[in-house]
Amino acid sequence: QVRFVESGGGLVQAGGSLRLSCVVSGRPVSSNAIGWYRQGPGKTRVWVALIRSGGSTYYTDSIKGRFTISRDNAKNTVYLQMNSLKPEDTSVYFCNLSPSVGAFWGQGTQVTVSS
Repeated sequence: QVRFVESGGGLVQAGGSLRLSCVVSGRPVSSNAIGWYRQGPGKTRVWVALIRSGGSTYYTDSIKGRFTISRDNAKNTVYLQMNSLKPEDTSVYFCNLSPSVGAFWGQGTQVTVSS
């Protein structure tokens, strides 16, 4: 059974940092493209970062230079290090395959950035 479990969210002031974790079961992160996605209040879920099986990383423009995606193959976990957080980063953050698979969405983790 494939499962994605996100954690690490919280309330932080603007300019602060958080590190999100995505523990994956049922699929090795080393051989799958894994993405982070977010859904802001009243908005649709959008892709924000991707790490390919070969290790290449990609980011949406709004987070370039502030967020870093990485993985630990031994822990089968993907991370999203978020620095210089802004109020507009407030969202529920999810991880999934890339392209995403509807059946694999987890509960996500809430990130709230106060101004």
